[in-house]
Amino acid sequence: MEAFISLTSKFISLPLENIDTDQIIPARFLTQTHREGLGAGLFYDWRYEAGGTLRTDHILNQDHRDAHILVAGANFGCGSSREHAVWALQSYGFRVVMSPSIGDIFKSNALKNGLLALEIDPFFYQEICRHPEASLTVDLEQQSIALSSGATSSFVLEPFARLCLLQGVDQLGFLLGHETAIANFEGRQR
Repeated sequence: MEAFISLTSKFISLPLENIDTDQIIPARFLTQTHREGLGAGLFYDWRYEAGGTLRTDHILNQDHRDAHILVAGANFGCGSSREHAVWALQSYGFRVVMSPSIGDIFKSNALKNGLLALEIDPFFYQEICRHPEASLTVDLEQQSIALSSGATSSFVLEPFARLCLLQGVDQLGFLLGHETAIANFEGRQR
C-alpha cells in the first residue's frame, strides 16, 4: 500500500445520491479474488451500452488520467459489503472518494484497503460541484481539503485509519511493524 500524505489532483464529479456498491461494480464482476483489472468493470452499466459498446458521453469514459479524486452525492457506497467496489475504484486510478455521506461498510472497506474515503460538509460539496474544472488538495496530515478556487474545509478521520494511511500499511502491516515489541512482550510473559 502506498502511503498517503497529501494529494493535489483534478476530480471527477458524479453528483448522484445513493450510489450503491452494485452500481460501483456489478455483481457479475465479483468472480475474481484479486484486484487487478477491476477498473474496467467500474460503473460498467453506466459506462457501457447493453451490447458492451462504450458510451463515449459518460464522464468516466473521457480522458481523466489526471483525476484521482471522485466526488459523489450523498450516501455513496451504500448497499452490500463489497471490497471489489473499493478495488475497482483504485484500479481505475482513484485515491480519494469524497461525499457528504458514505455507507459505513464501504468506508471501512475503503480505509482498510488504502482508499481515502472522506465525508465532507454538504456546503463544501456544493462549492466543489460549482467548480468542475478546479483541482483539489487533500492533506491527510492536516485533515484539510482545499479547492483551487480558494475554498477550504476540514475533515475528521478515525485516528487509527489515518495513521495506517499515513504509514502506507493495512492493519496487519501495522501489527507486523511492531513484531519485535510483540515478541519482547511475549518473552516477558513466560
